[in-house]
Formats: sequence, structure tokens, C-alpha cells
Amino acid sequence: MKTRSLTLWLAALLPCVAAAADPPRAVAGQPDQKLWFAQAAGNWEAHALPLGNGPMGCMVFGGIDKEQLQFNVDSLWTGNENMVGKEAGKSKDDSYLAPGMGFYQNFGSLFIELNGGGTPSDYRRQLELDRAVHTVTYTRDGVRFTRETFCSHPAGVIVMRLTADGPGRHSGRLVLEDAHKAPTVARDAKLTASGALDNGMQYESQVRLLNRGGKVAARDGTLVFENCDSLTVVLAADTDYLMDRAKGWKGEHPHARVTARADAVSDRDYDQLLKAHVADHQSLFKRVSLDVGRTDPEQAALPTDRRIEARRKGSADPDLTEMLFQYGRYLLIASSRPGSLPANLQGVWNNSNTPEWHCDYHTNINVQMNYWLAEPANLGECQLPLFDLFTAGIPVHREATRIRFGDVPGFTFQTVYNVFCGTGWEWNMIGSAWIAQHFWEHYAFTQDLGYLRKTGYPFMKQACQFWEARLKKLPDGRLVVPEGWSPEHGPREDGVSHDQQIVWDLFRNTIEASKALGVDPEMRARLTDMQERLVGPRVGKWGQLQEWMADRDDPKDDHRHTSHLFAVYPGRQISPAETPEFAKAAAVSLEARGETGDARRSWTWPWRCAIWARLGQGDKAAHMIDGLIQYNLLPNMIATHPPLQLDGSFGIVAGMCEMLVQSHAGQIQLLPALPAAWPSGSVSGLRARGGFEVGIEWKDGRLVAATVKSLTGNKCRVAYGKETRELEIAPGKTSVVRF
Repeated sequence: MKTRSLTLWLAALLPCVAAAADPPRAVAGQPDQKLWFAQAAGNWEAHALPLGNGPMGCMVFGGIDKEQLQFNVDSLWTGNENMVGKEAGKSKDDSYLAPGMGFYQNFGSLFIELNGGGTPSDYRRQLELDRAVHTVTYTRDGVRFTRETFCSHPAGVIVMRLTADGPGRHSGRLVLEDAHKAPTVARDAKLTASGALDNGMQYESQVRLLNRGGKVAARDGTLVFENCDSLTVVLAADTDYLMDRAKGWKGEHPHARVTARADAVSDRDYDQLLKAHVADHQSLFKRVSLDVGRTDPEQAALPTDRRIEARRKGSADPDLTEMLFQYGRYLLIASSRPGSLPANLQGVWNNSNTPEWHCDYHTNINVQMNYWLAEPANLGECQLPLFDLFTAGIPVHREATRIRFGDVPGFTFQTVYNVFCGTGWEWNMIGSAWIAQHFWEHYAFTQDLGYLRKTGYPFMKQACQFWEARLKKLPDGRLVVPEGWSPEHGPREDGVSHDQQIVWDLFRNTIEASKALGVDPEMRARLTDMQERLVGPRVGKWGQLQEWMADRDDPKDDHRHTSHLFAVYPGRQISPAETPEFAKAAAVSLEARGETGDARRSWTWPWRCAIWARLGQGDKAAHMIDGLIQYNLLPNMIATHPPLQLDGSFGIVAGMCEMLVQSHAGQIQLLPALPAAWPSGSVSGLRARGGFEVGIEWKDGRLVAATVKSLTGNKCRVAYGKETRELEIAPGKTSVVRF
């Protein structure tokens, strides 16, 4: 049973604002964050469990006589830059399968085949989120077998160790299967598969098998092991991809890098490798803790798949909600690290060579939702790969934009997006403006002026330049986005609400960025004038927020997208406090979309969760969490569109953050959308804009106390309900607040 952290309870006894120690980093007695199952994985999508270190990932199946590690590297792509502006952009007939778009690829699988014995018992397969370690245990013929697997970021490899509590119990073979039919070479205790894709991309994977006791021999392209006490398997893989257009997106052959990683690990002690891996992972994962209630011990003891089923049948399980929150954070850590590529639709776990939607970076909601959680859930550095890739593509997009739209400054791009910054399908004219919001938000949370000057502001400025030239003036002087679209819904026409709201947000963010840097006052003045003249939100004939300038919204429309509610979230143009009429209309629109049919998508529930949270509707936000679990959660707790799609797993974390802390409106709002389902609880380590870290404890639906740590020394206003407190906290110091 969980016990509550005492830190915030004691804080409630202190004066209204007082100096205090750092906020708690973890909730005392918080239950183990483990997914576990009583059987091996039946299939990749629903049952296998993910490990990753950013550039590399694997799905572990946990078979007894045949273990499978299906592995990937983030840069293994067919296709190329494709310059779709040259090939398809001369007309408006933009093919989904644009020339050169390609697909994210499956690298291959490593199979560990073990000689059998008697019937196994006491089988358990688990993934520890707080250690990022996958473990399989079972008993056979009176011997206890244990298999640990992790994907190390410090070492850049996947490691599996097989042990038993009896000697000489491991016999069998290792098989490395390349997904592109490259032959496997076995020599000594090593396996190597090296090949090239049809676009010329070169890749290689290597396996080392380290044994204690027994013997290992290469045989027929496999490694055969006999009577070993323990085995350590090391898997390294990479490609020659280079995120540099000037070098043709191509670097050196990966052989030397892969060999160096595998060799370095082979010379190290397993326990040291594991310790370094866990320390690295926990430096990110343990920043945030969440407690929203206690689960009945009998339910908490169930395997994860059975807990999900029980939750679907109505059993309360707040610990499962907490695990869903932490699982999303875990997946982002595993699939997006500085130096890697960004998280795509299926992260580093795609198992197909022709995956749905290319397994790409969809720029009309999906890649954005992947990163909504990064800043508030205290994983800001995990968002850096997004900035790297889209910055690298600027020269590509400038050229394609001019071919498609004429001699205009700045740039935008199409909807589907690959690692060579090639794009395809519909022109997502608003795409660069929406991505620019992420460049701004990283600064808003971190207050890193160096980053803003070098990376954030240049991208935002060029996105603005496109719209300075592109906006259309109406006869009354107002400005509209021409030929817009409300993804993926309705006709192309002028003044679509989704587009208007994103441009408004872009201009506001860029104005604030230019002020922070003290640059471009003339452009700032132009943007201020243009922002004021943008056609704004409208309330329609049945009280809805209009999706288009024409009042044509259908109250029976259950479309999955809620594009015209961008201004509520992730934008900041509409709020209950500042624009109550529009906030009320947004709620009418969202209610009308319903929860059936087309609305049941992995990413639909999280977006609506965050919107309801911004509207102060905690119970409705919590209902969206229930909807994701009910309809779009696989037994392994990954969201499915279908198919498996990570944006739902990532996005629901952002929605929960918005329920607990909001900071988009110039103040830190505590518990703005606390649902009845979370009557008592606590959270620590959430981030707020302005450079703050927040911890909160509440009881019986009321705030007990909060801690606010300043990372930069900025002043802030903290609000709870209609009450506010003004704080001035020295950098690195913490204040305790109660109301």
C-alpha cells in the first residue's frame, strides 16, 4: 500500500511563502512501475515489450525456447530527399506516395534458440519502467532461469544476459536474421550482417556472444553454444546516414562505429554496464513522480493485460493511470535522445519494411503530439532531435516552397516527412508554423537565450516570413490564410480556423521571442499589426466554435480531428479566463464530436483530454484517459490507432500534465482540472514556463501545499482557483506555497 510523501504535508504548516528544500523527487512508497505478464508475447504489436536508447530500439518477446529481439535503428530508411516541389509541386495533384518518400525500415531480429527440457513453471515477463530493464524468469527441471535485457544509451548497444541457478544449463544457438536478406557471417563468437538498401544506404549489425563455462562455436552462419553457465549477448547496429544535406545525407560506412561499440562492451563487466545504463535512464525518468490514488492490492497484483481488462470493466485502478503516465515518459526517453532522430509514428520499434503511413513524421498533428509531453513532463532535452531534423531541412523546404508557391521568403512543407527532410502528400501549408511552436515552447520552459538565439528564433522567423508574404487581405482589411485546410476535414478555402489560429500563435510567439532577444523591432511591429488583423474565432449558429469562416459545422459530425480547437490547446488564443465566450463555444464543439466511430483513435483521446483540461473540465479530461484505455490501448499498454502508434501514448501524458499544472497564460495554475477520480494525491517534478519546477500535494479535492523551484531566478505568479501569490525565488531555490 502506498504511503504519502510527508514533505508537502509539513510544508502546509509553514508560512504562506517560505524557503524550503528542493521538492521531493519521488513519492515515498510509490508502487513499482512494472508491466508484467504470465506468458510470452504472442505478437509484436500487442504483446512484445519495448526497449530503446534513442537511436536504437528493440521489441522483446520473452519466449522460453526461442527468444526474439526485433531491433531497429532510427535512420534505416529507403527513399531520399525527393524534392517533391520539383516533381509533384508544379500541380495541386500531390501524390501520397511522393517520389522518393520511402519507408522507415525494420533492421532485423536476433533469435536465441535454447534447447528444451521439462515443462516450465512460474513464468514471468516484465518491463521495469524505472530501470528500463526487461526480465524473463521461469523454472524448468528444478532450475531457475533468468534473462535480463536492456538497451544502453551510454554504451550504444543492446545487452542480454542469460543466467541459471545451476551450472551448464545453457545450450542452443544464436541466429541473426537481416530484414533485407543480407547474409550473416559467423566467425569466432561474432555474427555480422552488412548490406545496402535500394537508395544506397549502407547498414550493419553485429553480435557478440560472451560465455562463462561451456563453449561457443561458429556454425553455418550461426553461433552454437553448449553447456554454458551464463551468456551475455551484445547487439550493435547502425547506418551511414548523416543529417547533413551538403553531404548528401550520407556519412562513412558504419562498420567501424558498430565494431567499436560491440568491442568496447565486450571488454566490460556486465554489472558495470547495467549500473551505467540504469543511472543514465534514471537521470531522466526519476525527475517526475505521480500519485493519484491507491489501487486495491488484489487488482494491483494482476498481470498488466488482466489489469487493463479489469479497468475496462469498471474497476478503479489509479496505479494503472500512473503507469500510463510514466510509460509515455519512458517511451520518449527510449526513442528520442540528443543526437538521435525524433520519435516517429512507431518510434524505434517498427517491424515492417512497408509500414502504415511510412512510419514517418506526420506534420499535421502526429509528430507534434509526440512532443507535447517533453517540456511539462521534464524531458526537455528529449525534444532536441525534433529541432535538429527540421532545422536540417530548411534548405530543402525553401527550394520546394518557392517552386510550389512562387517567389516567397521563408518556407513550409508537406504532411509526410522522412529523415532526408523529403516530404509528400498534401501541402501542409501551416506545417512550419505549427512546428515552430515547439521551438518556442522549449525556450518558454527553459529560458535558454543561447538556444533561442541560435536555434529557436531563426526557425520561427523564417516561418513568419512565409506568412508575411502569403496572407491574403480581405476587402475590410482583415487577413486570412488562403487555400487553407482543416486537417483532415472539409474543403480547401480561405480563412480556415485551424490555420488562422496557428498563424496567430506563431506571430505571438515570435513577437515575444524577438523581445526576449532584443532584435528585429521592425519585424516585431509588422507582426503585431498583422496578428491584430487576423480573422479570429467565431461562434456559430448552434453555439459552436466555427471550423470555417462559413457557418457550416454539422452538430452530428464525429470527425476524429478537432483542428479548429488548436487555439485552446496546444495554442493559447482561447481560455475560460480571457475569452469565455469562445471557450464555451469550444466546449460545445468538442462535446458534439462525440466519442464513437471515427473519434476512437489513439491520438484523439489525448488531444481532447488536454483541451478539456485547458477548459477546466477535469472530469471530462479524465474520461478521455478512460476512453484511451477502453478502446485504444494494447495489452502491452502502447496506444494503437490502429495500428500501433505512439502519439497516443505520448499525448496522454501531456493531457495529464495539463490537468495538474498549466502555465500558458502568464501564471502557474495549480490543479486547474483536478477530476473527482483523483481525490487525493501528489506530483513532483513537473515543469512550468518561465523556468520553474513544481510539486503539488492535494487531499479530498483541495490543495494542501505546493513547492515551486526556480531554475533561472525569474519572478512568477502562482494561482489556485481565483487566488494568486507573487513569488520571487533565487535561482536554484525553492519556495513552499499554500492557499
